[in-house]
Amino acid sequence: MIETALTYFFTVAAVLGGMLMLVARHPMRAALALVCSMLSLAGVYAMLGVHVIAVFQVLIYVGAVMIFMVYTIMLLDVRDPSFTRRWSGLLVPGVLGAGALSAVIAWALRDAGDAPASASTEAFGVQSFAVTFLEEYWLYFELSSVLLVAAVIAAIAALRAGGGRDG
Repeated sequence: MIETALTYFFTVAAVLGGMLMLVARHPMRAALALVCSMLSLAGVYAMLGVHVIAVFQVLIYVGAVMIFMVYTIMLLDVRDPSFTRRWSGLLVPGVLGAGALSAVIAWALRDAGDAPASASTEAFGVQSFAVTFLEEYWLYFELSSVLLVAAVIAAIAALRAGGGRDG
């Protein structure tokens, strides 16, 4: 009972964080909404019993990627007049789209009760995840690492190119 309630709570928090991220005007507010959404996703993963993915979500996305994004946002000029409005002009279409998506999900869940149970009862553990990760997905992991290093080098080059300006 409590597990189901917590799963629903984290799910709603993740969706609300994502919606706030899309409609916030100030970059720091959008980044904090993204952090909320990512932490809520980690909570959903933990409640579903996939603790390894939950830990990866917190360590990699919240711990590393979001820190990089927050540092980048701190380099922005927050005196820009476009940040004075609290909400984006996309607030109303975003709320309408979220309502439509919620209606579609509710309709799909209503019909999901009639579907037969999944035949896959294989347990998912740390060992099976590690074997699958190291056999099939190691190249993608390494390529994303190279991409992140290239992004850092590009950010440093962009900062050095504009070094003569005071901000």
